Amino acid sequence: MERLKGKAARVDFIYYVWLFILTAVFGWLWEGFLYLFKDEMYVNRGFLTGPWLPIYGIGAVTLELWFHRWRDHPVRIFLLSMLFCTLLEYVSGWYLESAWGIRWWDYSKMPFNFQGRICLLSSLLFGLGGMLLVWVFSPLFYSMYIRIPDRVRVSIGLLAVLLFAVDATYSAVLPHVGEGVTYGIG
Repeated sequence: MERLKGKAARVDFIYYVWLFILTAVFGWLWEGFLYLFKDEMYVNRGFLTGPWLPIYGIGAVTLELWFHRWRDHPVRIFLLSMLFCTLLEYVSGWYLESAWGIRWWDYSKMPFNFQGRICLLSSLLFGLGGMLLVWVFSPLFYSMYIRIPDRVRVSIGLLAVLLFAVDATYSAVLPHVGEGVTYGIG
């Protein structure tokens, strides 16, 4: 798989674990800071207890797997990222509402929203974020990742999988809810 100009490299499962965790943590920080500025209080926005939003990790890994071959076509990546991530957000919102009867986000007051689950502004930001991920962040991250010794990469990756699995298992029974995190339905 071509990852860097002129260099063929083997990309393993642990690379995608790192990408998932880093972008899930980034998403958690991003949304936390947005709400800090909006509501003047920090809120853990996820349904998990830990410092990660898996929708960001799933989106990032999927975008990298599907779109890295178009790295030299940022407009194409923007449009495809916008479409895929909007669909991912809609389906995720629908699933979370169906499973727990709770809404973790609500765009009802945003212009050009659909059922409060998605809106045009978020879709445009998804396109921009996906383009930056595939075009800029992923190649930069990969060049740093390959400099980490294999043993360290694998150890940290497996520890991250274990911590995430424990949190996901716990949160499947007791999802993170509360003021500023969730919205009642209906």
